[in-house]
Amino acid sequence: MTDAREFLGLDPVGDELHWRLEVRPEISTPGSFLFGGCGLGAALVALEEAAGRPTVWATAQYLSYAPTGSTFDLEVVLAVVGGHVTQARAVGTVGEREILTVNAALGVDELEVSGVWVSPPDVPSPLQCPKRGVPAMFANTILDSIDVRVAKGRQFFDDLDGSPGDGNSALWARVPGHLEPSAATLAIFGDYVSGGVSQPTGYRTMGRSLDNTLRVVQLARTEWVLCDIRIHALMGGYAQGLAFLWSEDGTLLATASQSIGIRLWPGQVVGGS
Repeated sequence: MTDAREFLGLDPVGDELHWRLEVRPEISTPGSFLFGGCGLGAALVALEEAAGRPTVWATAQYLSYAPTGSTFDLEVVLAVVGGHVTQARAVGTVGEREILTVNAALGVDELEVSGVWVSPPDVPSPLQCPKRGVPAMFANTILDSIDVRVAKGRQFFDDLDGSPGDGNSALWARVPGHLEPSAATLAIFGDYVSGGVSQPTGYRTMGRSLDNTLRVVQLARTEWVLCDIRIHALMGGYAQGLAFLWSEDGTLLATASQSIGIRLWPGQVVGGS
């Protein structure tokens, strides 16, 4: 069974405050740089190991790109260690260049009162949903590494013909062989928010995540995670949206939100094809 640390290829360097991974094609975008969700996921593995506590909340600010083939280093700082929560940060670099900064709160507490006041969308089960169509040019990237089924929305890039669509879409996602979701894997799936912008616009878009925030509700065993994506707005070249992340049995695992710089694919013309 694969865990997030193995999937990412992340290893400690000397102690639990310093970590390193090689940016392989399998965790890279089609643009040949580290997938943002994998960067946040790697930071969460390192933060949880260093703190010895689970993630409650984490946000990544993306400052630059870690190119495919480069070495990505993470340094963890446990800023405040309290009785129930650790406030910490991780800084990811390639050489002297800062790639991302992650701030996080980690911990666990007990309270007699609890509840979930949102519901999962009514969509077919994963194996009843079609596989998302991925162009051949995206082979051997993160889009190949994760199994994705379209539960709601347009399945193929050719379906993006400029006609407006719904801001709400949904994907089932899994890392093959990984049955125990972690904050790190949820961070990877949460980065699918950026791809959801194509659905309401009807155009093939490219997204550069400015941030990626994960709020963990609870972890539950599930093979597939449903990414219930809600794109709220696109204005001035920047989009905002979030995703509710659900288990197969309807357990709310986490929420993920992003602000995203958006560009149209080369050759896309507004009002044309």
